[in-house]
Order: sequence, then structure tokens, then C-alpha cells
Amino acid sequence: MATQSLYRRYRPRRFGELKGQDHVVRALRDAVRSGREGQAYLFSGPRGTGKTTSARILAKVLNCEQPIDGEPCCECESCLAVERGTSYDVHELDAASHNGVDAIRDLIEKASLGTPGRHKVYILDEVHMLSRGAEAALLKTLEEPPSHVVFVLATTDPQKMSDTIRSRTQHLQFHLLPADTLAEHVRWVATDAGLDLDDRALEAAVTRGGGSARDTLSALELMAATGGDTSDELEFDEFVQAMIDHEPGRALTAVAHAIGLGHEPRTLTEALVRHLRDGFLSLMAPELVQLPQARVDQISASALEVGAPALVRAIERLGTAMVDMRHAPDPRVALEVALVQLTHEASSPDVGPLLERLDRLERAVLHAGASGTAAATTPAPPVDPATGRAVLGGRAPPPAPPPPPPPPPPPPGAPPPPPAGRGRA
Repeated sequence: MATQSLYRRYRPRRFGELKGQDHVVRALRDAVRSGREGQAYLFSGPRGTGKTTSARILAKVLNCEQPIDGEPCCECESCLAVERGTSYDVHELDAASHNGVDAIRDLIEKASLGTPGRHKVYILDEVHMLSRGAEAALLKTLEEPPSHVVFVLATTDPQKMSDTIRSRTQHLQFHLLPADTLAEHVRWVATDAGLDLDDRALEAAVTRGGGSARDTLSALELMAATGGDTSDELEFDEFVQAMIDHEPGRALTAVAHAIGLGHEPRTLTEALVRHLRDGFLSLMAPELVQLPQARVDQISASALEVGAPALVRAIERLGTAMVDMRHAPDPRVALEVALVQLTHEASSPDVGPLLERLDRLERAVLHAGASGTAAATTPAPPVDPATGRAVLGGRAPPPAPPPPPPPPPPPPGAPPPPPAGRGRA
């Protein structure tokens, strides 16, 4: 008999066991406690964050024989039947594979029938995959469902659903789990399951999980199967150190090692961009980095040596490399060229802006020289010296004769000359 996977063995059975979704727990528990539960819910969020699990817990508590403060007892026959998947009151439909009109019409016909429990709960997973015709068929039932029916729609992409469907439901959004919450949960699961793993293996499982509880437990199970071997983990610190020490060869060696472990060049580039983004955020907004605090401190120390401008430049250059990979015959070359440019840029001043400025100055000088030469070779129009105006259509008149020089001064002792214009008396 196959061993039950960790994420199924440690799947939450009550609302209080859900991790990192306090707002959802509070809304559902209060609705059940006060008897104001809705007839149509929409659960949206990334994969592995508890959408389907929450729907099953809601189905259990709505039909539980002895609910306790808005929580299922998990001991009565109704609760156990839901957990075994044999309950006549709970029906799950994978909308990704049953997305046609016929499947929805069959569901609607059965919804009007009675049920052994208090509520008949329909859980439609990946509901955004329904066809337009199926959505139209479901819409009328969502508007006026039978009094004993509750619909729970789960999706990872609510934007693909029609606005009319969303407007008929109570929309609860699920979030990725914080790294510290996942790290604590992983340590508890490893201890409870008797897994002999060191802190490095547990940290690798949290990093691989990417905020998803289910993916994290799957990664933890893989770590346990390999004896905690983390040799295939990407060592991004090598790339960052190559930028700090200006060593292109070190960066290329790290690329070769990663590809030798089986990582695709594009996947490697995407992971490197995420790592550099974490370094950039550790400088600007450390609370946004979804990693254990010890790892955040380590990344922040390296990011300080690189500097925020260099990190931004590296993210932009690697983003360009990912675009180039779409048409490159060998995507590895695009990554290697980008890393060599980044490690060289760190070791030499950025002369790009200086060259652009020099080019602009040269163009301005050439333009000014051309304008001056044109002005020097163009003859000026003749100017009338009497009026100071240019004479158009002919030559300028000859200049006027100069005025006569003033008379010489009289010798000493000579009588002054008579006034001008007067004769003898």
C-alpha cells in the first residue's frame, strides 16, 4: 500500500488549522456561528493556499451533527464521510475537465433533489475553465439556488470569469503564506513525521514552496526521500559574488554547473532574476521578501556590496536576455553574454552617458561651424551710409566727402577773430 503524502496527511480538518488565511477563517467561522452562511462563495488565490480544503471544511461544518463554535467536530458520521469522500451531501466537480453545458445542466438537475443532511454542497474547482455556455447555464441557479444548496467556486484566475458570475457570489481571496509561517509549519511537520532533516534542507523546502503550503510539503517530502540532499539547489550567491569581484569566469562556471544539474537556461535566468529582486527588496523594503529572516539578512549583506543601481541594471539586462532566448538557437549563449556584460560593467565606469554627451557636443560644434561658414561666404547687402539702411537692387551711393578741418588756433597776443556773419562797424 502506498504511503499517504505529507500534504494529504497534514491537510487541515478545521478552520483553526488553516495557516496564513486568518481573514478567510474569520469570515467563514462567523457566518456559520451566526447562521448567516451564503449560498454561493468564490474562493480565489494561488495554488496550494487552501481553497479546496476550506470548501471541504465549510461543507463539513454545514452538515456537522455537533458543530463547536463554528467548527466541525470531525467525529460524527457526516464529518467522517466528507473526509472519506463518500458523503451524499458534498459533490466535487473538476470544471477543467467537465466544462461543458451538459455537465452543468446535469449538476443543476441533481441540485434540486433532496439530501440526507441539512445542506447539499457543490464544490466546483478551477471554475474559470467553464465555457461561456456553461457559465450562462449556471448563472440562473446561482441567482436563485434551492434553499438547501450551497455553491463553492474555486479558481486560481478569477479575472477569467464573467462579471455576472462573480457578482452573484461572496468573494474570498486567499494569499500566499509568509515564509516565516511556512518555516514554522515545516519544522513542526518534520518533527511530527519523524523526518531527520537539517535546517538547510528545511530552508530549501520553504524556498521551493514559494508561499504555497501544499508545494512546500511536497518539497519537504522530496527532501526526506533524498536524505536531505541539497546539492542540486541553485547557488545564486556565486553569481552575485562574481558581480562583486568582477569575475566573468566565475559567473560562467556557475552557469555551467547549474545547467549540468539539469536546469534549463530560461528557468535559471528567471530564478536568478527573482534572487536579484529579493536582494533589491532587502535594501528598499525588507518586509516584502518572502524568505526566512536568516536568509533575508544574508541576501541583504550581499546586496549592499553590489548596490541598488547595479541590481536594477542586472535585472533589466537579464530581462532582455529572457526576451532574446525566445528566438536564440541556443538560449544558454544569451544568458552567458548577459552575465559577462554585467560582471564587466561592474569593473569599469559606465561610459555610456559620457559617450552620448560627447556625441551631442560634436554635433553641436559641427552645426555651429557650418552656420559660421555660410554666414562668412554670403555677401552682405549694400548699406546707405547716410541712412544706415540696406540698398536693395543696386549699388550703394558713394560716400560723402569728409568735413573740412578746423582752422588753426591764433598766435599768442593776436586779437580774437570777429564773430561770424558780422562786418566792420
